[in-house]
Amino acid sequence: MSRREPRLEQYLGLSPSGFHRLAYAEWGAEANARIVILAHGYSGQARDFDDLARSLAGERRVVCPDIAGRGDSAWLGGPFQYHFPQFLADLNALVARLGAREVDWVGTSMGGLLGMLLAGQPNSPIRRLVMNDVGAFLPMPALREIARGLDAPTQFASLEAVEAHLRKTREGWGPLTAAQWRAMARHNSRTEGAGFRLHYDPAIAKSMGAMPMVPGLFFWDAWQRVQCPVLLLRGEDSEVLPRMVAESMLLRHPNARLEEVPDCGHAPSLCAKAHIARVRGFLDGPLHWGHEDTPPLAARSAR
Repeated sequence: MSRREPRLEQYLGLSPSGFHRLAYAEWGAEANARIVILAHGYSGQARDFDDLARSLAGERRVVCPDIAGRGDSAWLGGPFQYHFPQFLADLNALVARLGAREVDWVGTSMGGLLGMLLAGQPNSPIRRLVMNDVGAFLPMPALREIARGLDAPTQFASLEAVEAHLRKTREGWGPLTAAQWRAMARHNSRTEGAGFRLHYDPAIAKSMGAMPMVPGLFFWDAWQRVQCPVLLLRGEDSEVLPRMVAESMLLRHPNARLEEVPDCGHAPSLCAKAHIARVRGFLDGPLHWGHEDTPPLAARSAR
């Protein structure tokens, strides 16, 4: 297998409908004890992280799971089986399969929330946590934005049509090259008949549509239990992680820092070289710092 391509692995999860197949892409030496898990967003999949994974794989074993219903993982029994307790159980099974005593975790949107929930558990194996454009409170407009990203045609005539759709729904990811958009279209679609469909179970969109009308989702209790170092990445134009929420999170966690990413909304792609440098700098940096070590917000927003 080329170093430019991952190993594609599988394991089993368990839901009320029985066992289900779960997939993940793995980069770097399997014997490497330094492991980082890259967890995608609600409509994402493992290969969204290819550029970041390649960059990190020289010094780490990098594992990118397809959460149930996405990518190459099996679909579950219906929309109401797609919920956080199921995802957390599946991801815990993945950590156990890797034989890891500790892992670093980089999560975009939903993947960041799942990392936070795992990091807040007693004796958590998570050593460092990157939460990419998600926080301890998600306002209702943010949830609607995520739901709109799931609204898609059932079939596309070509990969070019898939790419056009992704360019619209992932506009907030920031600048990407033409090659990155093409790769994203390829990995985020599956052939179906004479055309293409998106990679995820359509029932996932229904699960979002069934969400009750509430002011938002609160995760403050979980956030206050997190003890490991945390890097909060925020797209400077993001509505999913309002600046006020991010700043409030810092007040509750002395070992967290905030960096804003320019030219992005929800969520920074982590494909651009500048994004990758931010993640690498955190993963290779100290395990402890005070807020006095965090530069002013204007500096944190620098390119």
